[in-house]
Amino acid sequence: MKGPYRIPPHAAGPSRPAGAAEAEPDDRKFFDRPCYEFNRSLRPTANDRYCEHCRHYLTARCPHIDEFLDDVEDLTPE
Repeated sequence: MKGPYRIPPHAAGPSRPAGAAEAEPDDRKFFDRPCYEFNRSLRPTANDRYCEHCRHYLTARCPHIDEFLDDVEDLTPE
């Protein structure tokens, strides 16, 4: 094979820093919270109880908006 070869991200497996096993996995961080209220403007099959499908997602009515904002700030370049 010629040229550079990169392993696709889905094949490389999850990468976690040491000691992260005790932490809540990122895919479950915003899942099934007691304040979850399905956004009915979405199709019913989208109701998987993840926050991005909640009526309060990224609004002032979301009681956990600070966590979302902290999560976004972690992704911004310095």
